[in-house]
Order: sequence, then C-alpha cells, then structure tokens
Amino acid sequence: MLIHDEISEALAAGRPVVALESTIISHGLPRPRNIDVAREIEAAVRDAGAVPATIAVVSGEVRIGLDDAALEAIAAGEEVVKCGVRDLAPAMARKAHGATTVAATSMLAVRAGIGVFATGGLGGVHREARESWDESADLATLARTPITVVCAGVKSILDVGATLERLETLNVTVLGYRSDAFPGFYLSDSGYGVPWRVDSAEEAAAVVRARAALGSDAAIVVANPLPEAEQLDPALHDRVLRAGLAAAARAGATGKDATPFLLDFFHRETDGASLEVNIQIVLRNAQLAAAIAAAA
Repeated sequence: MLIHDEISEALAAGRPVVALESTIISHGLPRPRNIDVAREIEAAVRDAGAVPATIAVVSGEVRIGLDDAALEAIAAGEEVVKCGVRDLAPAMARKAHGATTVAATSMLAVRAGIGVFATGGLGGVHREARESWDESADLATLARTPITVVCAGVKSILDVGATLERLETLNVTVLGYRSDAFPGFYLSDSGYGVPWRVDSAEEAAAVVRARAALGSDAAIVVANPLPEAEQLDPALHDRVLRAGLAAAARAGATGKDATPFLLDFFHRETDGASLEVNIQIVLRNAQLAAAIAAAA
C-alpha cells in the first residue's frame, strides 16, 4: 500500500481526510468527462477543508491518493478491473489497474487510517434477489468496517426496502442528513424513512465519536438527499427505470455488470440528465464528508 505524502502528513497531523472511490471514474462516468469530474470531486473536498484520498490499484499496487499519472491511468485505461474486496488480491498479483468499489474503498481506507468516505450511492439488494441471491458485497463489508460513508442512499435501480432491512440486520447505523426520508440516489425520497436524523456535520460527528467509544466495527451511513429541485424528474425516472430493467434482463446484465449497464442506460435515455444529477450527488457528498471529517 502506497499512501501519498500529502495524505500521510495530514493523517499524522490529525487533519481531516476523505476517502474517494475510483469505480465512478473508470466505470461510472463517460470519457473524457470522467477525469475532469474526478478532479472536481477532489477540489470539492479541498474547498470544504479536508484532504482528498482517491483510492485505486495501479499496476498491482494499492494507492491511497492518486497523482496525475495514476488518475489518468484509471480514467483512460481500457482494461481497468472493477475491484470489490475479493478482487483486490488477484488484481495485485497480476499487476493490473483496478478501480475500487464502495466495499474495497472502505476496507482500504480504514487500513490506511481514514475514517470518512464520500461516494454516490451504495450497492444493495438487487431486485428479484429472492431468486438470484444477488446482493452487493458493500453491505457485508460495511457490517465489519468502522467507516462513515456519505452517500445519496442506494441506487434506485435496487430493492431499497430490502437493502434497508439488510443494513438493520447487519447493525449498520443509518442517518438521514437534514431529512427523515431515505434518498433514492436520483430521487430525494425513496419512499422509505430513516431511523435517525442529524441536522449538521457536528451532529453526525458526535455519532462517529460515540461509535468509536463503543468499539463498534460497523459502518455509519449518512444518507444525504438531493434537494427536490435538483433531483431527476420522478416521472422520467420511473419510466426509464422500467425500460432499463427490461433491457438489462434481455442483455443478461447481472451481478457487478448490472449497475454499469443501468447507469449507462439512464444516461442515454434521459439525454444526459441523469449524468448531471449523478455528478451533483457526488460533489455534494464530498463537501458533506469533508465537513464531517473536520468536525470529527
């Protein structure tokens, strides 16, 4: 594991650091926009008073913080592997480039001493999971990883209710940020509530400190909904989601291929509107994560 000098110095000095995933760069955003957005996300963390730590595997080496060359390798590489926790060892052994998911980023961040992580949306329980048993490894990893994840809920292409039930079973704390509703990624309200609400970064940080005092190894999820005026049009969202799920079934896009397929489908069918919402989600989450890291 190679930790960038700036991040090592910040951690040693007790300054706030925010982990960032790299799957959004390689698999979540179209080229060449992806590298520009990656830099915007890091800038949003800096502007909010923290040090960004984008995490990836570069030529088989885990990097905590990417320089320009490493960022370009992840953004422009044709064979960047999407790495969950189970994929890290093979990717490292083969000297591959790997983009880390929520699960892998969380695990590596904690190993590096970073306690706050900003992402777009969590993985979760997939629709039809009763037949497929398809559930993101994000959930099991968060159950045993003491990190605070700022997100816009879980992606609305998933079974949100079942995901919340699993998070409860796994003892993952869920906080709604200035909202009693659990967000649905593109939508401000998934139709489900949150068990706890916080109205400031300081309140969230108090929960982080209490978790540490208890010695709990489970994550805290801070669900940060978009303002209603900035969400994707709900009618458009529902129409495209129905069509996208049918298209994914026809294409056989399942498992880790399902989310990239559906996000790309949303981008095409909404004429890019979903992409702009996605970017806004991550930027807002990066800002809030930095504020929580500073307060904690």
